[in-house]
Amino acid sequence: MQNLMLHDILYTQLDPMTMTWCATAKVRASHCDIKKTTTCLAAPQIAYNQRQQQRAGVRLLLQALLKRLDIVDRLDESNFPYRLTHSQYYVCFSHTNGNNKNTTRIQNDIEKSDIPYVKVAVVISRHRASGIDIEVNAVKWQVAKRFYHPKELAILQALPMIQRNSAIKCLWQIKESFIKIDQYTLAQGLGMDYSAIIIDVLNQPIEILPLLTLTDDKTNYRISVISSQQTVIVY
Repeated sequence: MQNLMLHDILYTQLDPMTMTWCATAKVRASHCDIKKTTTCLAAPQIAYNQRQQQRAGVRLLLQALLKRLDIVDRLDESNFPYRLTHSQYYVCFSHTNGNNKNTTRIQNDIEKSDIPYVKVAVVISRHRASGIDIEVNAVKWQVAKRFYHPKELAILQALPMIQRNSAIKCLWQIKESFIKIDQYTLAQGLGMDYSAIIIDVLNQPIEILPLLTLTDDKTNYRISVISSQQTVIVY
């Protein structure tokens, strides 16, 4: 197993009443481990190692969050949704490749992307199952047209390009989060109609607000968008 390190950990309390918290971070392997895993290995093995890094990274972040909250517990992975064994907090993970293929060389230098990393996120809640999605790359319009609900597409089609791209990605993350809560298949979850949420999101300055929270009247779930962390949480 690689020697993993968490960087740039950010903790956010979403709801004090239900003890709902999320955390995001970057996870990198050591230089020594990177050299071992990128030389003399076939592509499938490298991909496997990356998946293992993601799996270990989210659990490492969970432990950091629990330590921050003075919670001593362990994760029960025997059923979905995941829960903590003793306190029964609900737990959900997300991860994404950290190096955006569209970033500039200067941005890559700032991110030190010569050292491969993944972005990881976790949410815990005492109230009920929650979903979280962290995403770096944009979601293509062609993908949205294939999976999204016709009512959603009608709204998105009428938007200016920049606003449309932002809304497509945010909507994708909301759908991914609900998929984790309801245990839908990917096709089922992406095809659900969240057109009313698009309008609510578009009416808010997401790129400016540090934390946007709104309520989906249909499901009575709250949706938080943390733009600076490229993260959406449904709880």
